[in-house]
Amino acid sequence: MSIVTRFAPSPTGELHLGSAYSARIAWQQAREVGGTFLVRIEDTDIRRCRREYETAILEDLRWLGLDWDGEVRRQSDHFADYGKVLDQLDARGLIYPCFCTRADIAREIAAAASAPHGPDGPLYPGTCRSLSIEERRHRIAAGHELCMRLDAVRAAEQAGPYSFVDETRGRIEGQPLLMGDFVIARKDTPTSYHLAVTVDDHLQGVTLVTRGEDLLPSTHVHGLLQKLLGYAAPQYAHHRLLTDSDGRRFAKRDKDLTIRALRDAGKTPDDVFALIAAFPAKA
Repeated sequence: MSIVTRFAPSPTGELHLGSAYSARIAWQQAREVGGTFLVRIEDTDIRRCRREYETAILEDLRWLGLDWDGEVRRQSDHFADYGKVLDQLDARGLIYPCFCTRADIAREIAAAASAPHGPDGPLYPGTCRSLSIEERRHRIAAGHELCMRLDAVRAAEQAGPYSFVDETRGRIEGQPLLMGDFVIARKDTPTSYHLAVTVDDHLQGVTLVTRGEDLLPSTHVHGLLQKLLGYAAPQYAHHRLLTDSDGRRFAKRDKDLTIRALRDAGKTPDDVFALIAAFPAKA
């Protein structure tokens, strides 16, 4: 089977060194075996994503020599794909509307004697999970802001055990409750990162997902969705993160380490890749 990898940046800023590192790994994995390297623009956050950043990211990839196969898939052009899957999950009783604000959730957590924690802190306490159908309809009709959450316990019961394979860590047993009742769609967007990336990897036939180790917890969520939806699970390669001398990971806040800034400073693509090789990687 031919390998299909992908690089999926979010256009909320310019391409930075850490993302270029991830893109090159995925590109090399495909090119070394005559596989396919895809580029996908993850722009479902319509308030933060900008088309000018998308254009700049694609230009920087070309300048680095990281060519891709086929057309670039832009998630905002495919909300209908995610809406169909969301309807399937809804028909199985796996999602519910949540009307809690961040302040509501913080108060609930503070008032609880103990709160389960996930990779990013306290988990959503499930406040709206038990609302009656009548109450949900009333709040929707009244125009309350809402998002849709996956009922993780019910989803885990329907999915059963699952696992995924990481290139360096081996087979990992899925933890369906790791992130609790996570957001799967928002009122103005019929998807979330977790749903969109799972659907896209399936529709695009991705066989190897290469991304930073900070997204390893998300893979447990994506594996759960794959099992629920009957999708084949790709293999994963969660690579280490580039850091500065103090161990701080690079991000879009590091303006002097964007590819555009390095280009403006007179660096060549070879200079950029040499710089990447010189930085430590967080274990």
